[in-house]
Amino acid sequence: MLEIAHSGEELIKDCHSLSLVVIGVNNRTMPLELFERFVISEDALPKALGDVLTRRNVSESLILSTCNRTEVYVYAEKFHGAYQEVRDFLAETARLAPEEFNDYLYAHYEDEAIQHLFSVTCGLDSAIVGENEVVHQIKIAWEHAREEGSCGPVVNSAFRRALEVGKKVRTETTISKNTLAVSQTCIEMAKQYLDNFESREILVLGAGEIGEGIAKSLNESEAEHVYFSNRSFDRAEELADLVNGQPIPFEEIEKSLERVDVLISSTAASSVVFNQSQLMEIMSIRNGRELLIVDIAVPRDVDPSVALIDGVTLLDIDALWSFHAKTPFAGKEEAIGKAKTIILEEVNRFLEQQSARKVAPLISEFRESVEEIRQIELKRFEGRLAGFTDEQRDAIEALTQGMLGKILHDPTVSLNEASGSPRGERLADALRELFNL
Repeated sequence: MLEIAHSGEELIKDCHSLSLVVIGVNNRTMPLELFERFVISEDALPKALGDVLTRRNVSESLILSTCNRTEVYVYAEKFHGAYQEVRDFLAETARLAPEEFNDYLYAHYEDEAIQHLFSVTCGLDSAIVGENEVVHQIKIAWEHAREEGSCGPVVNSAFRRALEVGKKVRTETTISKNTLAVSQTCIEMAKQYLDNFESREILVLGAGEIGEGIAKSLNESEAEHVYFSNRSFDRAEELADLVNGQPIPFEEIEKSLERVDVLISSTAASSVVFNQSQLMEIMSIRNGRELLIVDIAVPRDVDPSVALIDGVTLLDIDALWSFHAKTPFAGKEEAIGKAKTIILEEVNRFLEQQSARKVAPLISEFRESVEEIRQIELKRFEGRLAGFTDEQRDAIEALTQGMLGKILHDPTVSLNEASGSPRGERLADALRELFNL
């Protein structure tokens, strides 16, 4: 098996068999200002999936793009060829030359790809270990791929099992117990900077999944007023109803920022919503009143240079991950260890089942191929058998069938017994090669 490639320059070999491959970047190893260029919005997914699928060495595709990862899962004709094609796709998405992000790119192949997917689904590869949001994100990514017809049996079986493993790990370990969601962590971080929310006014911008989570997390806060704004005013009203808050038209956001104490922003905008000049003007009207901005959107909603304005404290997604890393989690290491054990067991079980499923049709094809040869030979000697009685013909039929049965017996047993193992793969490859299957 191919070892994990930690950078674009470490590709080890090309593979001529079809394989599951995952290639991606994440913001735990890549600077945020670089990573946010790789984020693919939900609206852009259909075109992106189609783009990947048109590549020569790709047979299936699925894209998982979240606030801390963008990964492309493909069923690849050739590893090296597929790697280069997906890397080119990511370069086009980010509008960067491959050499500008090669060192941050990672790739996993076959069993390593399955193990990575299972770890992602279980929350082990998340900045907030054990978080549950990733399960929903994977379901949505898979749903989009199915709707666009970009995934098939290989990707479907891998993601179906990944979700089952994610559920098993969360049921049999404490990995997700007392783990704060991104939205909850956001609120706790903001509280720490303000001591508490008592008598504070908060504006939440963005009404997507994170915005809804923030609304629910604010439900028990002591904030004096909570406002919600979104490009869809109806959606802002829905979130406001959750906490007895007040919806604000999107056009009135700047006016609202003149009076609130906290702005929590998590829109799906592809470019900044607030630049430095806008915030400087707003702060001049606030007469020295400080403003806390928590921008957990990726790409960011607030220009990083806003942090230079007097009276503004700007916290982004990197600050959120750092805050979470300092949050104690009793029994964390033990839970992670148990989760990893389950994942390894499930990876082996999955690969064994996949291998067994491949062997059954191969054996059937092998038997059909040999039977076809027997029939051709009998037909070739049909003239010489013209004077034979029906009883003699039956005897020849039984004799040739019996001989083939004995010849096929040992290879069939060996393939069945070795299925799911490296030896089984070698035997299957040899059988295909020898009999042109």
